This record gives sequence, C-alpha cells and structure tokens, in this order.
Amino acid sequence: MAGYNIVHVAIAPPDMLEASLVKKVAAIVNKDLYGTRLLLAGKIPRIVANYQTIQIAESVAESLRALGLVAIVCDDSELRKPSSVSFRARSMEPGDGEVIFWDKGGEARIIKVKDVSLILKGTMQTYTEKEAIRTRMKFSLPATVLTGGIPIWRRVKDTTRNLSIQSECFVRLYERMSLEPSVEIFQYDFDYSFLGTKMASSSLANLSTIITELRNTLPQAVFDDRLTEPFAVDLPFTMPGDDIKVNCKLIHLYHQAMRSLGPSA
Repeated sequence: MAGYNIVHVAIAPPDMLEASLVKKVAAIVNKDLYGTRLLLAGKIPRIVANYQTIQIAESVAESLRALGLVAIVCDDSELRKPSSVSFRARSMEPGDGEVIFWDKGGEARIIKVKDVSLILKGTMQTYTEKEAIRTRMKFSLPATVLTGGIPIWRRVKDTTRNLSIQSECFVRLYERMSLEPSVEIFQYDFDYSFLGTKMASSSLANLSTIITELRNTLPQAVFDDRLTEPFAVDLPFTMPGDDIKVNCKLIHLYHQAMRSLGPSA
C-alpha cells in the first residue's frame, strides 16, 4: 500500500528478568506473557513491537523507558537499508590519532580515532553451493532388447549440489553519526602480514590480535562481541543475511541510546 510505513520499537534485554517486569512490558506492547518473556531474554536488543507512525512508537518507547529499560525506535526503511558506505578493509596501519585502512584495490580510508564510537565483533555463516558431477554405469533395457538380450551398459552423468556452511568472524567500526559501519574486516579476507612477528598461523588468532590493536588505538570506542553467540531476529520479512545487518544496527542504536543517557546510566 502506497505510503505504508513501519516503525519498530526494540528493547535491550534487562540484566534481571523479573515476572513483574515481563507483565508490565506485555501490557505496554500488547503481547502475551510467554512471547514477551522470549523477547526480553538473551543479550541482543530485540524488536518487541511495530507501529505505523513515529509518534506512536515514541510514546510506547517512553512508557518502556519509564520501567528502566533501554528502548530504541527505528524506522523500518533505515533498519533494512542496504549498506552503501561500508569499506571492506584488506590491511591497516594504526597511527597517531588515526587508523589507515586499505582495500584490495589499494584505496585508502582514514578513520579519525576520536570519531569511532563502536568496535563490533560478530560471527556470520557463509553458505556455498558446490556442483559435483559423478559418472556411473546404468543398465540400458532398450539397447539390450535390440542386441537380442546381450546386456548393454551406458555411462551417465549425475549432477549433485552440495551446500557447505562456513562460520566467519567479522569486525565493524562505527562512527557516532552513522548507522552504517565505516570499515568492515572479515576473518578470511584480510592480509595479516603487517603484524610481523605477531602473526600466527590461525586467522582467528590474527583477528584477535587485530582487535586488540584496534582497542588499544581506539580506547574511547565501546567493544561489543555479543554477536559471536547464536541469535535471532523477530522480523519475518528479512531476507537471508539480513539478520546480521539488523542486529548490527540495533546494537549500534543501543550504544547510541546509552551514550545519550550519560555516564551514570
């Protein structure tokens, strides 16, 4: 329908999930107790309700915040918008007040240390379909009949498709004023040779070293690794792979909300 919009309200799971809190949240978002409890469990901000206007969503979020919860409001178009400014890094060089990244083509991106607000580590699954061709012998009844009963066998080729699943860690750097990551690093697509004597034989160990370097260089940035654990998104209309993008954006929005609450939050 033209002009139709969805505005989501998400909640960061509380440290203590009490029955009284579940009951109050369920009443606010108009859901049953069991479903509400599931949405409030875990560690990742979860979408708990959807509305057609930002005004209604903000009103519901304020009621949730009054319970001491961190509530996030986000327009669906922003949440599902494909990343367009992300820079897939191949190498990096920490410097004084900045970090320089290079992609496969040699293009450089300079990130100012003071601008980075979040270092987000996660795990994603890559699905690869491989085609395999197998040759086998098949008995041919028509040909056998034509030869008067002499068994005839023919070579036939069977094509099969096998789906392989590979887990890969990634790191995304976020600046304060953007929902999109400024830089992305992927475990199997990064050149670790610049680490020199620190370089290990394992890409996972090397990525951990990279993260340590980033955390030392960007001490003001929050480090979040909750996406290394299994998770789910309550958005039935997401496409495969969108769950990663949605969760990354929700976590980034959560940290933005926490900064707005100040150091006492």
